[in-house]
Amino acid sequence: MPRKTLIFGNGLGMALDPQHFSLNRALGDVWDNPRHLPVEQKELVARCVGDDGEAPQGEDQLDTLHVVVAACNMLNKIGDDEVNWLSEEGQEFPAAVAKYIHRVASDLHLYDDPLPNAFLNPLFDFVRDTSSNIATLNYDRLLYGAFIDHGFMNGYRGLLVDGMTDGGFGADTLERRYGNNFGYYLHLHGSPLFYDDRRGAARKMTRAMLTMNSAEISNHIVLTHVTHKRSVIDASDVLATYWDYLHVCCHEAEEIIVFGYSGGDSHLNEVLAAYARTAGIRVVEWEGAGTQAERERFWQQILRTEHFDLIREANVLDFTDW
Repeated sequence: MPRKTLIFGNGLGMALDPQHFSLNRALGDVWDNPRHLPVEQKELVARCVGDDGEAPQGEDQLDTLHVVVAACNMLNKIGDDEVNWLSEEGQEFPAAVAKYIHRVASDLHLYDDPLPNAFLNPLFDFVRDTSSNIATLNYDRLLYGAFIDHGFMNGYRGLLVDGMTDGGFGADTLERRYGNNFGYYLHLHGSPLFYDDRRGAARKMTRAMLTMNSAEISNHIVLTHVTHKRSVIDASDVLATYWDYLHVCCHEAEEIIVFGYSGGDSHLNEVLAAYARTAGIRVVEWEGAGTQAERERFWQQILRTEHFDLIREANVLDFTDW
């Protein structure tokens, strides 16, 4: 059976527990808990997005955080031991934002209820039979944990490979060599499990190691579909490699299935549109997103073609026709 590429959005978690997987809920809960974000770091973030004391909301404010962090990181790099172009607070700002974003992603990740077996088992069978690729925009462990627990991911020897090995992350660990035919598991928006060790090598902690108070803070996370996320991706070898390999996955796929994705990520939309004329496209989404006609027009604009199938479900977890 030919290989496909499956791209999962936040609709997966929202179908299971819409309250927990609400980004605005996580942004607010982390913001309001002084154990997750110290007061002095919270004040730095608040000054950037407005001084009303409320948690950042909406993609405009999140985008502002990403842009300012990128600018601070650039200025920090060109400073030296004698002179730095930033104030002391400016030098601390990227760490404050990174901690906030990491805690929000961790909050979404730390969820114990599993996806239903009626959804997972057909997906497992399909991926096992086809070595298909998985790409996810989520920070949760719903799919990731399920694939690990069922033996799909085992470093370079797994049926699915995300490039993380005992020696850390490297683009070469995603190369199919020695007759390997694994599928890829791409964390397109990163993961709170990723961290940089003392030598700057990207590594992945185990699921059991992650708590809301973990000492390691990930710099490999893009929080939602921000406009300027390209700068965040380029600053992370992990994320940049995943997005490069997304092109590989789409190029080799007979069909691309877009599952539970709202269409709000312009960067992903450009990739989908680039391959929509050479690979079949199926979009699986919640039927409450709008009428059939409205959603068809919407996806025509996103994909820049009329040649796709739109499947709408009362509950997307009822879908099993991979």
